[in-house]
Amino acid sequence: MQIFKAHSRIIITCSNRLSPYLQMEVAQLGYKPRRVFKTGVELQGTLQDCIRLNVNLRCASQVLFSLKEFTANNADELYKNLINFSWEDVITADGYFSISSNVSNDTINNSLFANVKVKDAIVDRFRNKTGQRPNSGPELDKAVIHLYWKDSLAEIFIDTSGETLSKHGYRKIPGRAPMLESLAAATLLATKWNKQSVFINPMCGSGTVAIEAALLATNRKPGLLRFNYAFMHLVGYDEKMYQTEFKKIEQQVINVPGLKIIATDISEDAIEISKVNAGIAGVEEMIEFAVCDFEQTNVPDGEDGVVYFNPEYGDRLGVEAELEITYKRMGDFLKKKCKGYFGYVFTGNLELAKKIGLKPNRRIEFFTSKIDCRLLEYELYSGTKRTDKI
Repeated sequence: MQIFKAHSRIIITCSNRLSPYLQMEVAQLGYKPRRVFKTGVELQGTLQDCIRLNVNLRCASQVLFSLKEFTANNADELYKNLINFSWEDVITADGYFSISSNVSNDTINNSLFANVKVKDAIVDRFRNKTGQRPNSGPELDKAVIHLYWKDSLAEIFIDTSGETLSKHGYRKIPGRAPMLESLAAATLLATKWNKQSVFINPMCGSGTVAIEAALLATNRKPGLLRFNYAFMHLVGYDEKMYQTEFKKIEQQVINVPGLKIIATDISEDAIEISKVNAGIAGVEEMIEFAVCDFEQTNVPDGEDGVVYFNPEYGDRLGVEAELEITYKRMGDFLKKKCKGYFGYVFTGNLELAKKIGLKPNRRIEFFTSKIDCRLLEYELYSGTKRTDKI
């Protein structure tokens, strides 16, 4: 079996509620998803397609390539099915692999036990066929095999990504409570920003939203910042396949004359962290950073711009009381200084959001970790068109 020439089912996973934006990205690459679900997208393709998907996608977590579907009622049946699979066509005998899994089977009370059964089947197959065995362990920087097992239905995949795609590689200093890069990218895709008008990010923290805005506007794909994927450690991998896709995303980078992205924070440390992260991402020169209270953020005159807040949500009584004042000030800032713009507030606390004092046009659903969040959109009319005050 030559796995790089085989066609199979591809599952692209993502964080909960990001699949509509992942679907948009997949469609823009010319693929037609067969199925979209709340944590992913399914399509048909080859490992060459997986390479392309890995280097291009902003909203994805993993790109999984199906090897085999089978029935397994318990761990012994799982092992018997997998020891008969031609693992020597997938992993080199002197290589390294790891196992990940998503298991829901009544006979298994610990998914790590299922992982061990998969590992044992692979190792025993190699010993029987070659007298050698590859090393295995928890690191995801080489070949990765993924098990999906629900009730009696089991499916084994190559995880072609390895380390998650949801981290885009530039945030070496995370700062306090940073937004996941894939989530930040998805929220930007959900806005009405045209990627050419002014983008303003007060309370920028470690700079994730502003950096993702610069990457999106200039069509810089995440693959430009990452140089190791699990697909690189498979039997039959040809470096030319990856280099072809890498050159494509290099050539797709565009210059946006007059692009203005403004990021501010009251913390000098936060701005320094943001500058470092933006430098690693290659977009520091595109972002105007300033240390100031958000109310002093420069808002250029103009239409169609975006102001994007990602404030704290408040999880303690005293903190939440302080944040009520902050949210009211945010609303005043949007009303008074941002006329003609679209305002966005990403929050996991809708009670606090009421203090903004504006009625949102849209409430777009997201999750961050396990927190039910909304991206609230406000159309900030200039002049007498304004109708959204409460």
